[in-house]
Amino acid sequence: LAVVRINGLNLAPAPLGDSQKIRVGQLVIAIGNPYGFQYTVTSGVVSALGRSLRSMSGRLIDNIIQTDAALNPGNSGGALVDIEGRVIGIPTLAASDPQMGGAAAGIGFAIPSSDVVDIAKQIIDNGHVVNSHRAYLGIQVGDTGSGVYVGAVTAGGPAAKAGLVVGDVITAVDGQTTASSDALGSVLAGLKPGQTVTVKVTHQSGTTASVKVTLGEYPGATG
Repeated sequence: LAVVRINGLNLAPAPLGDSQKIRVGQLVIAIGNPYGFQYTVTSGVVSALGRSLRSMSGRLIDNIIQTDAALNPGNSGGALVDIEGRVIGIPTLAASDPQMGGAAAGIGFAIPSSDVVDIAKQIIDNGHVVNSHRAYLGIQVGDTGSGVYVGAVTAGGPAAKAGLVVGDVITAVDGQTTASSDALGSVLAGLKPGQTVTVKVTHQSGTTASVKVTLGEYPGATG
C-alpha cells in the first residue's frame, strides 16, 4: 500500500465501503489493467474472509478477502468494489496453480478497505507505518514436519528475551499446534503485539518446555 499526492487535477475519489460489513457470497467487481488491458472489469463473489497466506516474497499477509472475480497481473492495486461502487478492497495477488503454474482460476485476494484506511492514515500522519498490528516473535524458521525449527533468533527480540535459541523446535503457540511455518504464521496472525502467550518448544537435548513470550510489533512497522 502507498499514499500518492496528486495536485492540479479535478478528480473525484472513489467512495470507500466498510469491509468489516461484507459477507461471504456478496457480489463484487474487480477493476484493473490485467496484462495491460486498461479498465478491465470482472465480477464474482466474496469467497471467504480473514484468509492468511504467503506472498511470492515469503511475507505473510493476513486478514485478506478471497474472491472468485478474475484477478491477473495488472489487477494489483486496482479496486474491488461492491455492487454500489464502494471500494471494499485492493486486489493484491492470485493463488498459484501448483500443477500447471501461473494464476489459479477463481482464487484471488484483496486487502480489505478497513486495513487500507488504517495504514493510509498512519502514512499520512507519520510518513510511515507505526503500527502494523502484527505480532512478532523475532525468529527465522524452517519446517521439520513436526514443528517449526528456530534457525536464527533476533537479538533483543521477543523470542530472545524469553530464552529461545537456535535449534529449538516450536510445537505450539497459545495452545495452538504449529506443525509448520505457515501454521505458525496463521497463529501469530490471530494474536496482538504486547500479548503474552505460552510457546511450547522442544530443545536440541530432547527436553520440552513451556516458555512465556511477550509478542512484539512486527519491525516493518517502523519504516
